[in-house]
Amino acid sequence: MAGMLQMRRSRGAFSGFLLILLGLWGALIPFIGPYFHFAYTPDKAWTYNTGRLWLELLPGAAVFLGGVLLMAARSRHTALFGALLAAAAGAWFVLGQSLSPLWNHHVAMGGSPASGTQYMRIMEQLGFFTALGVVIVFVAGAALGRIASVASGIRPVDVDEVPETTVPVERVPAGAGPLPARTRMEPVASPTEDVPPRRLRDRLRTGETRQPTQDTTGTVGSGTIQ
Repeated sequence: MAGMLQMRRSRGAFSGFLLILLGLWGALIPFIGPYFHFAYTPDKAWTYNTGRLWLELLPGAAVFLGGVLLMAARSRHTALFGALLAAAAGAWFVLGQSLSPLWNHHVAMGGSPASGTQYMRIMEQLGFFTALGVVIVFVAGAALGRIASVASGIRPVDVDEVPETTVPVERVPAGAGPLPARTRMEPVASPTEDVPPRRLRDRLRTGETRQPTQDTTGTVGSGTIQ
């Protein structure tokens, strides 16, 4: 049973690496985005507030941790937990900004896009929350399906599951002891079956030869009885 729960590290390594990068992006982009004019309000680098803690820092750290577990896991249970943790954090990236007004006096905790153009505001919405969360859920779901659906590890073989061995009777030495308990005896041939050539040779060696059939055509001397 323990062998079936084991897995190779390479099975979740690539997905885990992608989740680590996505988690770092989600946790750090609100603090370093203002350096290249990609930010939510307040649009100042390394500015901390409660909204960034609940909507970006914590889910980003959860995705990062899930990726680390996927990369380092040798057990299927650990890898599944890492994938589920990353998927839940990715879903929170998508839903957290929309649900935060319900407990924050009808004001979004994450702020609003800080760019002046409509195109950049859309890109900030996608890059900070919506698209980021969708990609995280997709990668984590792919890793989850790969780990859960494919049998992993090498199952130990039970002694009782070893197939029985059939040994022909002719091949058992004459002076051998009793046959093993798991050895089957071949059925004895019926009298109507053909005698194997080997048994014919044995009979010839022991002198059991068949007499030739006498001619009963009635030939006497050189003449033939009509």
